[in-house]
Amino acid sequence: MAAPSDEEGAVGPRCHHRSPAMLDVPFLPFCAFLGALGLLCVAMVGTWCQHWRGGFSLDGSSRTFNWHPVLMVTGLVVLYGAAALVYRIPNTWSGPKLPWKVLHGSLALGAFVLTVLGLAAVFCFHNSQGTPNMYSLHSWMGLGTVLLFSCQWAAGFGAFLLPWAPTWLRALYKPIHVFFGSTILMLSVASCVSGINEKLFFSLKNGTMAYKLLPAEAVFANTLGLLILIFGVLVVAALARPSWKRPDSDSPDSRQPLLSAER
Repeated sequence: MAAPSDEEGAVGPRCHHRSPAMLDVPFLPFCAFLGALGLLCVAMVGTWCQHWRGGFSLDGSSRTFNWHPVLMVTGLVVLYGAAALVYRIPNTWSGPKLPWKVLHGSLALGAFVLTVLGLAAVFCFHNSQGTPNMYSLHSWMGLGTVLLFSCQWAAGFGAFLLPWAPTWLRALYKPIHVFFGSTILMLSVASCVSGINEKLFFSLKNGTMAYKLLPAEAVFANTLGLLILIFGVLVVAALARPSWKRPDSDSPDSRQPLLSAER
């Protein structure tokens, strides 16, 4: 295939450029696969906690803790990943941006709410059992990710949704917002995977179910961790692929105060 001319590169949208480093996969089927993978991760973490860890409750026991991995995987990984991909949908590339910006912010806010509830579950369990909080690397990484997430959402809301934010500020903050979006997702994946591993070490101790013997629960949870990792890597790959990025626009809508920020 002949390389596009300078004139074509200047006029044509970026979505026509192909990335030789990645397979030429259509975006919508790729998103459908990611959606199925995300739902599989949520179903598996729920099955793990229900089948092997005793189910769910709000009584401060280990069943209260079980809300923690479910809510963290659902909010901090899957829902957050969906929010990050909103601006890669081709339907968002034309017309007003405000509805899509509201959807992006709402999905991120929903992810944040689930994450806070997941933190509340683990703190409630630790306090009821007399277990110290915030002593492991997993807890440090997880709380740091949530704090960074909260700052990211607040800064994005102030820069991209408030009508009085100046255009120059949006242009300055946009690449920072995009960078930390991917960073937070990978930190979320790392936190979830380390949490799964930590839980297995704590739970599988006796001679017949020791982690080193790789019982069925360990195989299941390790597989869950790998699927979460694959989900995160694929989302970041989608965000980095040039042909799936929203083209820059010089339309009048793009210069309106509420609509000028692009993901």
